Amino acid sequence: MPELKKLLREASNLLFIGVGNVLKRDDGVGVVISKQIIERPAIRSLTVEVSIENYIGKINSLEPEEMIIIDCMELGDNSGTWRLMALEDVEDITFNTHNISLGRLVDFFPYPTYVLGIQPLSIEFGDRLSLPVQNTAKRIVRLINQLND
Repeated sequence: MPELKKLLREASNLLFIGVGNVLKRDDGVGVVISKQIIERPAIRSLTVEVSIENYIGKINSLEPEEMIIIDCMELGDNSGTWRLMALEDVEDITFNTHNISLGRLVDFFPYPTYVLGIQPLSIEFGDRLSLPVQNTAKRIVRLINQLND
C-alpha cells in the first residue's frame, strides 16, 4: 500500500481527482477535498463529481505522472477511515454510485493511479458530510496542502 505522505513528498506532477455525488452526504467527500487542494506546479486537482468517464480525455491531456482518485468507498471499517490503494486493487470494493466502476478505469490511464477511499457514515440524500467524514476530509486537505509548498 502506498503512503500518501511519500507520494506528496516525491510528487513532480501529481493529479488529484475528486469523485462523488455532493447530494448524497458522504459520497461527496472526494469533491469536497479536491475543491480545497491548493494547486502548485507539482500538485494539481480536478473535480469530476459522478462522471469521471467524461473527463478521461481531459485527464490524459494533463499528462500526470501519477494520479490519486479521491472517493467515498465501503472499506468495512469505521466511518472516516481512509485508505490509499492502487487502482487495480479496488474493483470489488467501490460503490456503484458513479456512472462507471473505478475498477474499470485502470484500462484508461497509462500511469500509476491510486484511490484514496474514505469510509462513509451515510450516503443518504443530503448535502452535508457526516462529522467523522468531515473531520477526515479536513485532515487530508491539511496533509496535502502542507507538503510540497
